[in-house]
Amino acid sequence: MTTNANGAQTIPNTVEEVLSEFRSCGALLEGHFKLSSGRHSGHYLQCARVLMNPARAARLAQGVVNGIPADVLAAVDVVVSPAMGGIIIGHEVARVLGKDALFLERPEGTFHLRRGFALEPGSKVLMVEDVVTTGLSSREAIAAVTAEGAEVIAECSLIDRSLGSVDLGVPFYPLAAFDFPTYDADDIPQELANVAVTKPGSRKA
Repeated sequence: MTTNANGAQTIPNTVEEVLSEFRSCGALLEGHFKLSSGRHSGHYLQCARVLMNPARAARLAQGVVNGIPADVLAAVDVVVSPAMGGIIIGHEVARVLGKDALFLERPEGTFHLRRGFALEPGSKVLMVEDVVTTGLSSREAIAAVTAEGAEVIAECSLIDRSLGSVDLGVPFYPLAAFDFPTYDADDIPQELANVAVTKPGSRKA
């Protein structure tokens, strides 16, 4: 958590400030992790933990929104997030924007709207994720919104683990990009392979 000269909490807008938010609540983990993307890493950003405090979640959401161009924000009709990881940050971003927050689920393996959620045909959607690594979940979520007759005009996230290399097919505005290496299952360094693997994400293997 960062504060200004008067002791007031500030909105995180740099990589170090965002990392500070994660470190402050033990949400930056080290070990051997299998990510939701299927890749492996020695670091894991536990967004559910960093977002468990409402005040911290609000600060991070405001930081995300601050990084999105004004013309994009002005065009947004509704916020949509993929479950589970995107629900909290999506709701907080929607609160900053004064918009409704919907989420997609995939109990049968394919994203779709449930719980009475519906998108107006032609509505402009801001997709909100917690962490983007390969972009697979994001692209699937965007396709689901398109199938509903709406249009994703941009995506934002707390973290971009691709360091800007991911292509989502729409403009992408992450709050921060972290240079934590990830590896395919058949290309794991020996020092990482020697550590027992855990899977802290919400998606089943």
